[in-house]
Order: sequence, then structure tokens, then C-alpha cells
Amino acid sequence: MSKGILVILSGFSGSGKGTLMKRLLEKYDNYALSVSATTRSPRPGERDGVDYFYKTEEEFSRMIRNDEFLEYACYVNHSYGTPAAYVDEQLNLGKDVILEIEIQGALKVKKKRPDTVLIFVTPPSAEELERRLTGRGTETQEVIQQRMARAVEEAESMEHYDYILVNDTVEECVDQLHLLIQSQHLQTSHQRDFIREIRGELREREEHRK
Repeated sequence: MSKGILVILSGFSGSGKGTLMKRLLEKYDNYALSVSATTRSPRPGERDGVDYFYKTEEEFSRMIRNDEFLEYACYVNHSYGTPAAYVDEQLNLGKDVILEIEIQGALKVKKKRPDTVLIFVTPPSAEELERRLTGRGTETQEVIQQRMARAVEEAESMEHYDYILVNDTVEECVDQLHLLIQSQHLQTSHQRDFIREIRGELREREEHRK
């Protein structure tokens, strides 16, 4: 069984990352979502180890000291991090692990794990992004403008990603995402066991001919 691949999805708010991930897991096997650790309390219906790994401030700090996170950050008085142990467990089971995080965290993981595949999700145009944010009907015009301003900043980091995925039609984009991830398994860096195996077989056959 070959080891899985770690994939990070980032993108503008309103690009449809969450919808893509949900549909990817529904449509295809062999994917696992990374579960983050957090110091915030569980909300009604949330389960430890499924939605998050819930940690005390002391536990979270200890994990930082022990270098147990691929990346971590603090948002609105609570800390969030990606536990390396859970990710590695899923990868060793042959699962391709999907992690949805912001650009800063994605670049930290890439630095720590250079074989991580970074994919940036974007709508086909700025006009479409604003239309989607407005279409949610859940945010004020002020919040929408803040998100658009944030997108201007995030766009400056797009070239740091390995791939840009344009989310125009969800089903088509999900299929592209799946094919993109699966193609990574064919890279020589992920085929070293096979390379060793076939080299050995070829040498063995050559020895028998002599």
C-alpha cells in the first residue's frame, strides 16, 4: 500500500472550498479530512476527534513545545493547530489527507513538509467572487467589502501555490481536483518503492541470463 499525499486547499472566502471538499468526500473514496486541535469549547453537536481535538490551553502549549503541530495560529482568543500525528496516521493508512487552511499556515506546512501539494481555489473572476459573497445572504455589505479587500491581499500569494484551481462549476471542479491529486501518486518521489522493486527484478533477470 502506497503512502497517501498531503494536500492543502486555500482560497478566497466565497471560492467554494468547503463545498468542494464536502463533494470530493461524497464522490470519491480514499480521502480523509485533517482534524484540527483547538482550545475553544465544543459547540452543540460537535464531537471530539471528529470536528476538532479539544485541548486546554496547557495541553495546546505543551503540544507546541513538543513540536507536535504542522502549523498553528491564534484567532479571536482561541488557538488552532494541525496535529502532525493524526495527519501521519491517515497518510500511513494510504489516505490522501485534505487540509483547508489560510495561506500563512499553508506556507508553514510546505516549509516543514516540502512534498505537500498546495492548491489555491478561486472563482473565474472578481465579479463572480463578489456575486457569490452577496448571494450567501448572510453577511452585511460591510463584511462583504472586508472579504473582497482581504482577497486583494491573498491574491498576492497565489504564485506560492503549486496549482490554481478555478471553481466555475462544482462537479467539474471536483473531478479536476480528484484527478490532480491522484496524478501526484505518479511522481517519481512517490514511486520510490516501485522503482527499487523493478530495478531489483531487472537485475535478477539479467543475472539469470548470464
